[in-house]
Amino acid sequence: MENDILILGQTLAFRDDPFATDIDAAVRIQSRGGLVLRDGKIAATGTGQDLRAAYPDARVIDYGDALISAGFIDAHVHYPQTGIIASWGKQLIDWLNTYTFPEETRFADPAVAAEVARTYFDLALANGTTSMCSFCTIHPGSVDAFFAEAARRNMRVAGGKTCMDRNAPAGLRDTAQSAHDDSQTLIGRWHGKGRLSYAITPRFAPTSSPEQLEAMGALWQQNSDCLMQTHLSEQLPEISWVHELFPEARDYLDVYEKFGLLGQGALFGHAIHLTDREKARLVESNAALIHCPTSNTFIGSGLFDMAGLKAAGHRIGLATDTGGGSSFSMLHTMAAAYEIGQLRGTALHPAQLWWLATVGSARAMRVEGRIGNLAVGMEADLVVLDLASTPAIAQRHARAETFWEALFPTIMLGDDRAISSVWINGAPVPDSGARNA
Repeated sequence: MENDILILGQTLAFRDDPFATDIDAAVRIQSRGGLVLRDGKIAATGTGQDLRAAYPDARVIDYGDALISAGFIDAHVHYPQTGIIASWGKQLIDWLNTYTFPEETRFADPAVAAEVARTYFDLALANGTTSMCSFCTIHPGSVDAFFAEAARRNMRVAGGKTCMDRNAPAGLRDTAQSAHDDSQTLIGRWHGKGRLSYAITPRFAPTSSPEQLEAMGALWQQNSDCLMQTHLSEQLPEISWVHELFPEARDYLDVYEKFGLLGQGALFGHAIHLTDREKARLVESNAALIHCPTSNTFIGSGLFDMAGLKAAGHRIGLATDTGGGSSFSMLHTMAAAYEIGQLRGTALHPAQLWWLATVGSARAMRVEGRIGNLAVGMEADLVVLDLASTPAIAQRHARAETFWEALFPTIMLGDDRAISSVWINGAPVPDSGARNA
């Protein structure tokens, strides 16, 4: 067709989960592959030669040896914490009180929310992240700013108003009723509009009263096509605090379950220190766990058991946890996940790391049929990477004997310099560059 676009380069797509299947069977790599884009979606995949012949009228964009992949998906973000990323020296509760709560108080001003949203999306796209699920603040205007900026860029995102009615500063507390009502209004305003989805967002059990958690559970039951995101078992002192606040609960997860906040579409950030009962219930309920490795090391939380949890059948995504995490880059996040795997005695394969940052996060966010892979009918959110982007990476890349040896240095050493181009819904992001053939 006249408006078809054919993009060429190395392509990486997944046929299956590389944690569950032999790597060669799970992954499809074409050294000279291509995609045909039409009306924002992938219309065809194949070899570059075959696609040139089948689509002679398509406009061709040739990325040479660069790698074309589905865009990265960041499944747990706090966009309001953009300005406090890499703040020194605190663990979770101190981090919240010292850095997070004072910063989030500023979002009572819609102008602040709009400015930070613009900055956050600029940084995410510069790092090849094309989709994310974000906590906002208690202020409805922070949600409006996040979704308005995403809509302006035509991005597929999820997010929601963070709800807290205790154990937070006065300027950051709502009530059980206002949290429910504000969230319901925001769902009506944004959910399902274009590429936007709402996530019902109690911050975590210690900052919500039983009445608020009950209200959030009722809201999710009324809006079951929304996601529900919160935090679970990030640090041991946090777990002890939950036991003090909810002494009747069997464990941390039981608090959420009691109030109807466990089920398909739930995203639990961190999930490091889980009991056997919690692990079993999370699998049974088909909820998702979100691994935040740079945050877990930066704040000193612990080592996520990727190998054990995947072997048990858990649905797992990957995330930067901006700004408790120490990078906006999903490449850096993959590298941290690899290092945590090593500390737990399991070397994650590059294919598994890439899967977590694309298909895995898409599955966690319940959008695997729309984004996260290169397949016909998928929305064309893409990242194009230079696999020799710096001298250090280039010298290692030059000695690679396999595709995975060529890719792994970019995972471990890469940053925004590796991002050659980003596409959102079939259109290149301005200034991301391409070589026309």
